[in-house]
Amino acid sequence: MDRPTRKSLKRKLEQDFEHENQSRQKIPATDGFETHQKLTSSIQSLVDILNSTFSSLEADRAAAKRATSALSQIAKNEEVVDTIVDCGAVPALVLHLQTPPPLRGENGPKLYEHEVEKGSAYALGLLAVKPEHQQLIVDAGALTHLVELLKRHKSADNSRAVNGVVKRAADAITNLAHENSGIKTRVRIEGAIPFLVELLDHADNKVQRAAAGALRTLAFKNDENKNLIVECNALPTLVIMLRSEDTAIHYEAVGVIGNLVHSSPHIKKAVLLAGALQPVIGLLSSSCSESQREAALFVGQFAAADSDCKVHIVQRGAVKPLIDMLESSDVQLKEMSAFALGRLAQETHNQAGIAHSGGIVPLLRLLDSKSGPLQHNAAFTLYGLVDNEDNVADLIKFGGFQKLQDGEYIVQQTKDCVAKTMKRLEEKIHGRVLNHLLYLMRVSERNVQRRIALALAHLCSPNDRKVIFLHKNGLDLLLGLLESGSLKQQREGSVALYKLATKATSVSPVDSAPLSPTPLVYLGEQYVNNPTLSDVTFLVEGKRFYAHRICLLASSDAFRAMFDGGYRERNAKDVEIPNIRWDVFELMMRFIYTGSVEVNINIAQDLLRAADQYLLDGLKRLCECTIAQDISVENVSLMYELSEGFNAMSLREACILFILEQFDKLCTKPWSSSLIQRIMPEIRNYFEKALSKPIN
Repeated sequence: MDRPTRKSLKRKLEQDFEHENQSRQKIPATDGFETHQKLTSSIQSLVDILNSTFSSLEADRAAAKRATSALSQIAKNEEVVDTIVDCGAVPALVLHLQTPPPLRGENGPKLYEHEVEKGSAYALGLLAVKPEHQQLIVDAGALTHLVELLKRHKSADNSRAVNGVVKRAADAITNLAHENSGIKTRVRIEGAIPFLVELLDHADNKVQRAAAGALRTLAFKNDENKNLIVECNALPTLVIMLRSEDTAIHYEAVGVIGNLVHSSPHIKKAVLLAGALQPVIGLLSSSCSESQREAALFVGQFAAADSDCKVHIVQRGAVKPLIDMLESSDVQLKEMSAFALGRLAQETHNQAGIAHSGGIVPLLRLLDSKSGPLQHNAAFTLYGLVDNEDNVADLIKFGGFQKLQDGEYIVQQTKDCVAKTMKRLEEKIHGRVLNHLLYLMRVSERNVQRRIALALAHLCSPNDRKVIFLHKNGLDLLLGLLESGSLKQQREGSVALYKLATKATSVSPVDSAPLSPTPLVYLGEQYVNNPTLSDVTFLVEGKRFYAHRICLLASSDAFRAMFDGGYRERNAKDVEIPNIRWDVFELMMRFIYTGSVEVNINIAQDLLRAADQYLLDGLKRLCECTIAQDISVENVSLMYELSEGFNAMSLREACILFILEQFDKLCTKPWSSSLIQRIMPEIRNYFEKALSKPIN
């Protein structure tokens, strides 16, 4: 990819120029006390010198050389570039890209031959760093002259000066074509590409590097340029450059090849045939992070070709350096490495190889990255790895399930990828994978055992719950987390137990009201508190309530004992009810006569007390259901006490589930720890009972 920014291109030009001119006098770009007007005047003077010195006279050549050098120095300050252009520097500099006409009788080398042209090319390259000036420079005719300068490498005088002007011409073409598709096409039309390809074989490393940099830019997102570069037989030389010990050269070479193969399958095949794969893999271990990054991108592009290529890349040693790159401090390097590993992880044996080489842990750490692309590449690679059953136990052992579950993902695409990974994990938890996990849950250190139990609570099949959590000690591990002194572990344990509970019971104890047991007799609504055929009267709050023994006897053991046993109520016509309010008693009797009643939250607790006293299990469950809907963080402790006081099992289970589900909110309460400790035996009993039930 064409990654260098304009500032990096400009900095590259500046560094090269300063290296070549260390001993020369430099004109400062600006003086802290210099006004803009004075600077403009200085620039205009330099432009005027260029416009008046296009000749082969010794004085003119010397003046032109000084002027191009001074303008180059000033142009390093990007804030002044517009002023330089406004002063008419572009046509003046383009003019001096050419050799002036010879003097009469002149037949030897010109004074400052190549130096003026080099300075002009360099200054134009600096001006082209601003996109708005690129077309202006091209329209002034610069490209034709720059191509002519490239040809000077054929000169018999292969001097330092020739190499310098050729390099500057290539650099200027790079900056002019940067992210400008129209100019890239113009460069091809002007015939620059064959000469740039020739320069890849140049003896001077700087020229070679500059030519590769230009080809890299020209190849980016331009299919015609790509094809021409390949047709000019650039690939063999580029492949050799990949093996260069000069980091600058192999960086540019891998960049050119990367741009050539991007979205071009036929070029990708040609590059592979040219032998690029192994040297690119070698660059994964380069001391230059930029070369590593480009090589990783390149490997990812190769890995997309076909399954065989994916395998060959791994066989040739790419995995270990790619995994090492995941630990780099360079975010872009990690991003490209994860990208390449993600592509490689689409093949079964590669998946196992990446995991075996230590890839899982650094990939999991990258899920915490604040970089969206890096985070997504890591998630995508993990998605590939868990497709292999050999990797599932290791990922869970290293805490991968918790990492995936707790991650804060930046883009929706990553969230979707993680969801698919979790689904894929769930599908793998059976057979030898489950057996491996159960073995690890038995023999590993405590932290690993707990990680496995947590993951299995979320992932296991309902058919395996009993074996995992009752027979293989999984429940003890989860309860141990809930009892630990670590708030994080308590949270993880509560979430896992709640998930296990929802899997264990298809319907929550409070999801729907229970059906009432069918009594032997339902007299119906019309007989509620009706004296017709009444054979017993209850005195409630001083008022009479008419009832019928046959209905009461059929409703509960409490009434049967009252009227068939040895109690005084057996023969009494009036029975006093001292501890129940009239509205509560009336609602209880309505349930006995009809089998159903609507329980309002305001009366539910008093009605529960009455239902418990008279052993009306159906009514009791209705009351529990209503009360359970009103459980909150503030009252759950009182609700649990209520369930204990009246042996309200459904309400107790509802409180347990609420505590597990809302643990994050409850843990902030000062009384939460004592509540958890108090109900631990009941939590265990609840799960042992739920897990023992047969699967429907």
